[in-house]
Amino acid sequence: MRTREGGLVDDEAVVIARVRAGEPEAYAELVRAHTAVALRAAVACGAGPEAEDVVQQAFFKAYRSLGRFKDGAAFRPWLLRIVVNETRNTVRSAGRQRAVADREADLLGGEPRIPESADPAVAAEERERRRQLLDALEGLSEDHRQVVIHRYLLELDEAETAEVLGWPRGTVKSRLSRALKKLGPVLEGGEERG
Repeated sequence: MRTREGGLVDDEAVVIARVRAGEPEAYAELVRAHTAVALRAAVACGAGPEAEDVVQQAFFKAYRSLGRFKDGAAFRPWLLRIVVNETRNTVRSAGRQRAVADREADLLGGEPRIPESADPAVAAEERERRRQLLDALEGLSEDHRQVVIHRYLLELDEAETAEVLGWPRGTVKSRLSRALKKLGPVLEGGEERG
């Protein structure tokens, strides 16, 4: 199976069965296949410079809990739920909130801020729109921010989002709808938030 990040993993159920049968090194296949999305989730949820530690801890907890993993379930949403919870715990225990500018820099990763071929005026407009969107995201409630992050930044489908956040699908739909209404003016190019 090829993950969205391009990592390869045998049938996840087979790999999990191998780990449960006493072949712990098989777990490395799952780690390789899902590390990129786990890091994006940790960063998007506010882990900041602790993102790698959060992901490492989440993989460790997932490994220890593999005996309770439900046969036939998808591994990625289950893992991301652990990553989200671990990120929340890390942010809470640190007692600090990350600034919007830091989160923007983390989300952009190693991408250049202004492509060399870009018109500086267009690049400035794009930066301003990105800043407005991130400001608008920061203005949302935690539940609304989480549903937008999981659906759009982490590109999870509705069912995966529901599983990761531990909400019914109807709750995902309604919270996403409300969040998008609040983000509407920013998404439509306006400067005011609703």
